[in-house]
Amino acid sequence: MEAKQNNLAPTLEEEAQFEKLIAPQASDRKHEIIYANLITFAYGHISALYGLYLCFSSAKWATIIMAYVILIAAEVGVTAGAHRLWTHRAYKAKRPLQIILMVMNSFAFQNSAITWIRDHRMHHRYSDTDADPHNATRGFFYSHIGWLLVRKHPEVKRRGKTIDMSDIYSNPVLVFQKKYAIPFIGAVCFVIPTLVPIYFWGETLTNAWHITLLRYIISLHVTFLVNSAAHLWGTRAYDKRIFPAQNLIVSLLAVGEGFHNYHHVFPWDYRTAELGNNYLNLTTKFIDFFAWLGWAYDLKSVPDSAVQSRAARTGDGTNSWGWPEEDANEDILKQTPPL
Repeated sequence: MEAKQNNLAPTLEEEAQFEKLIAPQASDRKHEIIYANLITFAYGHISALYGLYLCFSSAKWATIIMAYVILIAAEVGVTAGAHRLWTHRAYKAKRPLQIILMVMNSFAFQNSAITWIRDHRMHHRYSDTDADPHNATRGFFYSHIGWLLVRKHPEVKRRGKTIDMSDIYSNPVLVFQKKYAIPFIGAVCFVIPTLVPIYFWGETLTNAWHITLLRYIISLHVTFLVNSAAHLWGTRAYDKRIFPAQNLIVSLLAVGEGFHNYHHVFPWDYRTAELGNNYLNLTTKFIDFFAWLGWAYDLKSVPDSAVQSRAARTGDGTNSWGWPEEDANEDILKQTPPL
């Protein structure tokens, strides 16, 4: 029944029944803890800490390197796949690239991509209000991980039914991942990364399993930083009236997703950052590579004149780099290749 409801585009009548939520907004509420999630996260974090210890004590280098490669692949599966391609439709991808991104997204296991997309579309429509699944108005812990440990706010449930997901439920690649989520995502994220080191270079089960969990937990927290740190700390070069901020550390860790003030002002830009910031934007380079191959196309971006106009009109006077505009412009000129 959920799939059928989510296939329906929201109507004007459905939108009209809701009162307007103006960020930052968070009403008083009683949090209902999801104990299964609490126990699962507790086990995962304790195991990850043990995995970190094993990296320095007994794990083989090949196991650590493989975990790092999968970590990057998982992040790109979220940023280039679930985020830029499917949530925002900032570019289009041919079927082979979609399959690759779906598998990479499965390495990350942040629910199915369909669930992730629905929550993120909610986040953009109702950012930093009660209808935002990870409302940053409630503080760092809640927006980072706390929202996954408690029942969803009633506004998230109520308004989530009006989010248009028709394009997503008509995508056979994403429907496959959701339909076979437990066996497929479980195998890709946990089973295969554990068995490969054991079979190919004689790693112990203890080392392989706990380093797999270490990689998984790190991947979660890197993505979570976009919801928390990039909504609380940083500059707001394009719109000083909203929470999302330009956070260079988050962008470095999250392969290009930390230019969050820019992204919330221009969510359809496939780069999620102004052009000069691509040196921190691995995801953009990934998409550009597949555009060169012809597997990614119709890449959407914002003209420089529109970016500069918006920054001058509503920005806080800084650039994405976090210092005064005139200094930043000088640096941009130094890094911009000649035509």
